[in-house]
Amino acid sequence: MDLSLRPLDESGFGAIVDANLAIHAERLAPQLAAALHQHRLLIVPRQHLNHADLLTVASCFGTVDTSVDRRYAVGGFPGLTVISNIVEDGKHIGVYDGDNEEEWHADNSFKPQLTSATMLYSVITPARGGETRFADATRAYADLPPAVRQRIEAMRAVHSIEQLGALQSQASGGQSSIAAGSLAASPEVVHPLVLTHPATGARSLLLGSMVISGISTLAEQESRALLEELLEHTTSAPYVFSHRWEQGDLVVWDNLATLHTASPCDSSRHRRLLYRAAVR
Repeated sequence: MDLSLRPLDESGFGAIVDANLAIHAERLAPQLAAALHQHRLLIVPRQHLNHADLLTVASCFGTVDTSVDRRYAVGGFPGLTVISNIVEDGKHIGVYDGDNEEEWHADNSFKPQLTSATMLYSVITPARGGETRFADATRAYADLPPAVRQRIEAMRAVHSIEQLGALQSQASGGQSSIAAGSLAASPEVVHPLVLTHPATGARSLLLGSMVISGISTLAEQESRALLEELLEHTTSAPYVFSHRWEQGDLVVWDNLATLHTASPCDSSRHRRLLYRAAVR
């Protein structure tokens, strides 16, 4: 069977997939992987998936990463994590970094091996807020002036989970899932500022509004100015798609080609619950 795709717009960034992945995921795996490389963001609405189904779908895009925060891991389903603002018995049941979190990033860039794709599946969806915004870091790089592309070609940036946790806490009144998590002691890592996608050969910007502590070859002030300039460009309107979640939505994005951020959500009024899996 052929995969039914509907691009979000003429830029080619993002596509809606019409498929029942509870039944057809394994059969469609090669087409799903190809579609993700082409569009960088896939939205699959109206799904009814259990935990085992979610791991089957995730494996269509690579090897599921089982190195996750143990506090929010789904028991018996290695690699599956709870994302939620729900509190039970005085504790958050899932990853939660505050109601007002806005942090552009590529998932797990603080790890030595970059995450290639991430998948989120919505179970409880807020009536207001909680959108996920995605930035096309591939097209944003291509649209940079040639002189800027040449300047940043060989630059490398330092990604620090310690800094990420500290800045999250400052921004959200002490809330940071990273700061107290089982991955919090990870050492700093260095990644290229400009990635070459291993499957497509496309060039993309690897940025992070909180996780990057600096560019290794630049002084602090110059480094900060350049990173802010690149992030402002990449997350400007022409490159951003905001996804309004509906129950049963499954969204997959290419972490080597995009950035994303959560949007504010009032947890006192609107509950949200999603399951996440990442692949390498």
